[in-house]
Amino acid sequence: MNQYGTPIKKKKKDFFSLENIKEIVGILLVVFLVRTFGFGLYQVPSGSMETTMLVGDRFFADKFTYNFTSPKHGDILSFNDPTYPYSENSVKRLFENYVWGPSNWTKRVIGVPGDVVEGRIEDGKPVVYRNGEKLDEPYLNKYPLIGVWKTDPSGLFQHMQGKSEDWIMRQWTFYSYDPNVSYEDQPFYRISPNKVVIGNDGRPITLWPGSLIREPEAARPEGNFFNGTDEFYWQLGPDEYWCMGDNRLGSKDCRCFGPIKRSLIHGKIVLMIWSLDSDESFFLLDLIKHPIDFWTRVRWNRTLKFVH
Repeated sequence: MNQYGTPIKKKKKDFFSLENIKEIVGILLVVFLVRTFGFGLYQVPSGSMETTMLVGDRFFADKFTYNFTSPKHGDILSFNDPTYPYSENSVKRLFENYVWGPSNWTKRVIGVPGDVVEGRIEDGKPVVYRNGEKLDEPYLNKYPLIGVWKTDPSGLFQHMQGKSEDWIMRQWTFYSYDPNVSYEDQPFYRISPNKVVIGNDGRPITLWPGSLIREPEAARPEGNFFNGTDEFYWQLGPDEYWCMGDNRLGSKDCRCFGPIKRSLIHGKIVLMIWSLDSDESFFLLDLIKHPIDFWTRVRWNRTLKFVH
């Protein structure tokens, strides 16, 4: 009240006042710095790291440690898509790297700067050597992969007339599966029998562990090379890393695009937060569309689990 006993009306604080704007900008700056140099939260978009990581896993990546140390053999990295067409403009490239641009990929470190990594075919199976020593890789996917349509094929078949083979193949994917249990009781993905891709021989299309990505197209050249097959040779430079997926039959990795530059690497994956058997980017949309079935697809056994 004022001196005359009249209540004093408090002036409403303008949301768009300079003071508020400064506070909002300050908060966004802190969030940006923490997400850029502290940690990151991500979702696994593909099956390249099966069965260590599955599509729908949500994980925590430590970015802080790599500000002071370098990635080591066996680390599972989070890095920017090395095939992304980065801008040559330094300002725009900075925006692409830290704000909006390439997608996030995850692979395991096989070779670090100075290493010589080599892929060979021995007894009809692919093996990897590092500095002349054959690697023991217990983390590799031990399960076969089965072809699965991404959507209900009954409606999809109506639109296949006149489509190219490449278009048709993009409509299905490969999932790891256990052939000893039913499709409905799979340990990794719930597979609907009517979505299984059937080959010309009337059997499901499957890829088995130890198979080759594809036969080498030519004799091995001398020196550094990679050609998308299981045969490669590369002596890593001062800022180069050779990374590969644990699911070798379903991974686009350094065999296809060569070594990864240190500047693209931004975190080490350390913890699985939780997991959902879905490739939906926003789980809330999935929850709204499937409020009951949603909970049956949560992989409770992959909650708060360390990744290695």
